[in-house]
Amino acid sequence: MQRALWLWLVGLVVGCWWSATSAEGAERTPNIVFILADDLGYGDMQFLNPRHGQIPTPHMDRLAAQGMVFTEAHSTSAVCTPSRYALLTGRYNWRTRLQQGVLGGFSPPLIAPDRLTLPGLLRQHGYRTACLGKWHLGMTMPGRPGTRLGDGIEDPALDKLDWERGIADGPTTRGFDEYFGISASLDMSPFAYIEQDRFPQFPTTLKTWVRTGPAAADFEAVEVLPELARRGVEFLGARARDQTPFFLYLPLTSPHTPVVTALEFRGKSGRGEYADFVLQTDAVVGTLMQALDRLELAQNTLLVVSSDNGFAPYVEVSTRHEPSGDRRGFKADAWDGGHHVPLLVRWPAVIAPGTQCDQLVGLNDWMATCADLVGAPLPPNAGEDSVSLRPLFSDPTQPVRDHLVHHSIHGKFALREGDWKLLLGPGSGGWASPRDDEAVRQGLPLVQLYNLRDDVAEQRNQQAEQPERVRRMLARMRQLVADGRSTPGPRQSNDVEIDLWKRKSLPGVTAEQLAVFETAP
Repeated sequence: MQRALWLWLVGLVVGCWWSATSAEGAERTPNIVFILADDLGYGDMQFLNPRHGQIPTPHMDRLAAQGMVFTEAHSTSAVCTPSRYALLTGRYNWRTRLQQGVLGGFSPPLIAPDRLTLPGLLRQHGYRTACLGKWHLGMTMPGRPGTRLGDGIEDPALDKLDWERGIADGPTTRGFDEYFGISASLDMSPFAYIEQDRFPQFPTTLKTWVRTGPAAADFEAVEVLPELARRGVEFLGARARDQTPFFLYLPLTSPHTPVVTALEFRGKSGRGEYADFVLQTDAVVGTLMQALDRLELAQNTLLVVSSDNGFAPYVEVSTRHEPSGDRRGFKADAWDGGHHVPLLVRWPAVIAPGTQCDQLVGLNDWMATCADLVGAPLPPNAGEDSVSLRPLFSDPTQPVRDHLVHHSIHGKFALREGDWKLLLGPGSGGWASPRDDEAVRQGLPLVQLYNLRDDVAEQRNQQAEQPERVRRMLARMRQLVADGRSTPGPRQSNDVEIDLWKRKSLPGVTAEQLAVFETAP
């Protein structure tokens, strides 16, 4: 009896404390730290994949227990550049010139100079903004006169570059006060750090990490992740001293290839090199969490951890580990394994610990969420595909969106609408088998329709049984393209004409065959 009374009193005190701090925190705009892993699968976090997760992730497990876990979070693309564009602009990536694939390390900028970005919005409201890590959204590299650098990932010859001229159109021109990091993925040159708009050391030699390209003499891939963590902690310390509200965007280079695990983590997982690298990635999250606690910033800091897309299939993993969890496919695919991502959110002043949200959300929703947090309505030409997640922080049971658009590496579209998912293509849309050309040769249906409530692994195509649903969802997809936005507001323009079917990837398929899905019965 006494023990029960004691437990009741403890619960009452904790409940009152959390309610008081919640009310206090709700009146203040939070600091924001967004850690974006690179190619971390939903199933790579052990607590999200209890049956098949073989990699220990103690820090992210602890973060989940302290905040909210989103079980139906998605990137807008199954590869990195486009999903990062959507995250920082709140606009679908397929509205830009980049209709498939990713940018290279020397590509021109994808974000237009006049587009409002998430850091730009927060900076307007007094935040100090910093990006520390992998950019991969293009910048104007210092080419010599007459040199044109395109969107391909192949490297230009060294004699076409003029490092003395510095870099234009980088992160510090897209809303960030501070930038330190690398231009693209860690397996794409230039293999050199960029600070603000300069290379501290010019990449005038050649090195190889998967690909060969221009590199700074002292640059070592294995040192990048620890350096980003160190700089992240340093940034937090500076903000604690000057008491300036801040937005720290920390796009990590891991566990993307090359798998360059620091010595202290090698062999630590007991499950192979990739698992060791995930363990190191988890440790970076732990380092930032510890810094927030030590600097007494945690209570009113919105800490977010997610990934830009699903697990990369070219990395070797333990045979018992399932990095996509129960979902079909992986990075690059239009199937859920390509874009179903982990999303952990902690804000102790507002979000109750140990909560779970099963509502459909996208990384593109953080633009509207941050606008909501600072009380700033978005202008008509910003965040066109973003809805606020703020209501879910206090009530995770009420949906904030009824649909979401996904995009594969080859530009294949998928529309999620409630439990239903329509995929405009016969195959994976990416790297998993069957690819679209294989699927055409196999005579598979040209569209796929799945009910994810009953078929989360996308095994039973219901397009033949649900022709009207296919047509209705396709009509909605066409409208989303035509409107230039998916949220209420005046119609906007896409940057290019959009080909919904990506017909070039469907050899032998005629317009008449595709029209069947668009014609009313």
